[in-house]
Amino acid sequence: MNNSIGNNVRKYRELRGYSQEYMAEKMDITQSAYGKIEKENVKITIDRLQRISEILEVDLGNLINSKNQNIFNLYNNQTANGYIENQYNEMKSTYEKIISDKDDEIKFLRELLKEK
Repeated sequence: MNNSIGNNVRKYRELRGYSQEYMAEKMDITQSAYGKIEKENVKITIDRLQRISEILEVDLGNLINSKNQNIFNLYNNQTANGYIENQYNEMKSTYEKIISDKDDEIKFLRELLKEK
């Protein structure tokens, strides 16, 4: 299933940050039924594939194209960039908390000095 329709659908879904549950809800089917589409355990109708392309905002041809290398490059880049961005945001949040704690400590110590 390397460059199959189901794999293409999964990659585009992940690029959008959508869960299988979200997709299933939008398609008015169960998550299990949607999962079978990505795993290609069921035959998918063109109508259902068209609905998926609408939800994912991607051209139907991109979902069908078995040689669609561009999405895999985009997927790999966004995955790496997303990881780096998440790491950056976590570090920024940690440093902001440290700075805030230090500011509180400085304020407390200044108040103690004023009392003496």
